[in-house]
Amino acid sequence: MNKISQAALNAKRAVFERIAGQARISKAELLHEFGLTSSSLTRLLDELTNEGWLAEAGFGESTGGRKPILYQIHARHQVIFGLEISRLYSALGLFDLNMKALSFCRWTMDETMTPEKLVRCVGAEIDAMLLENGLSKDKAAGIGVGAVGPLDRHRGIILEPRYFSAAGWAHVPICEQLEKETGIPATLENGANTALIGEHWALRSENVQHMLYIHAGSGLRSAMMSNGALVHGAVDMEGSIGQMIIEPDGPRLHPEGNYGALEAFASVQALEKQVREQRKMGRKPLAGAKDFQPDGIHFDMLVEALNEGDPFIRELFTQSAVYMGIGLANLINILHPETVILGGALINAHGLYYDTAISVAQKNIYYYPEYQPVFSKGVLQENAVATGAAVMIFRQLPL
Repeated sequence: MNKISQAALNAKRAVFERIAGQARISKAELLHEFGLTSSSLTRLLDELTNEGWLAEAGFGESTGGRKPILYQIHARHQVIFGLEISRLYSALGLFDLNMKALSFCRWTMDETMTPEKLVRCVGAEIDAMLLENGLSKDKAAGIGVGAVGPLDRHRGIILEPRYFSAAGWAHVPICEQLEKETGIPATLENGANTALIGEHWALRSENVQHMLYIHAGSGLRSAMMSNGALVHGAVDMEGSIGQMIIEPDGPRLHPEGNYGALEAFASVQALEKQVREQRKMGRKPLAGAKDFQPDGIHFDMLVEALNEGDPFIRELFTQSAVYMGIGLANLINILHPETVILGGALINAHGLYYDTAISVAQKNIYYYPEYQPVFSKGVLQENAVATGAAVMIFRQLPL
């Protein structure tokens, strides 16, 4: 493709995405924002309308002459699926081109949820969602997949993730399996990145350019955006934030991990491990866990005990949040984001955790308070991964 046609394609996509970011917009507003001539913009709008991507949406207010034609996205010209694959649950959403969720469902990732079973569930749910919304399968532009890493994004393979309850989650060609099951093309990205894509989309009117996303759940995952673009490393190891050394002589969570790593203090697995060890040493049982052996204690029980005011559990969560705050400060001092979004089971377990982590981070940010990133739990929160996976496909549409 020559330079001129590539520039025209870039302009076409930019105009399309700009219209997608607003309910209705006039040509005059677009002319004001883009460095295009009136004739070039008219040609792009005509192309997008004739191809079905745009629709005329009535007339705007007159400023002295004829009322301007308003344009909007033809929301159901195509639809997109966003799939989250996580350790605790997986979720599937069906989205129109305005990124409005038309349908949403979740599955618990228990010991029966193998890759093969999840793929079958996704295939059946895709058919049900399309039928429910009166759509044919040829309207589906793709399936965006946000998954726990590490991944081979280019080949669409989930490599060797930790902490899945079911067997079989190593070296899974998930895109190939989904495409075979559904007949719809699939694209893989790590879930932290798609969560960040989704939250960035939700904040698009604020023009945030530098964002950091941290997910604290069974493991620790992170993503960074600079100048509005995702930062990818040489390899996809989204869980590497968990190997940040916080206490050199500290414990490690698993045999391959670093001693004193953040994951050994600030993760669901770390908290469960500490409580199980204490229970084996004879500490009184948790609320809701009286009939359980130590190895049967799980995170939901810890959250219940925290909400009931158990002082030992409150102390454990507070200590974990302090370590999380130190890790946050380390990342912020290196990356200097404008906005920091925190998500995951630990962050959402109780206000104590979020508030403590933010407070500790702020005290350790260099140049604070002159430099103050905005902290948030996000706009999309638990739907961020699946929504961002759909946005990823949206930005790859063959206009």
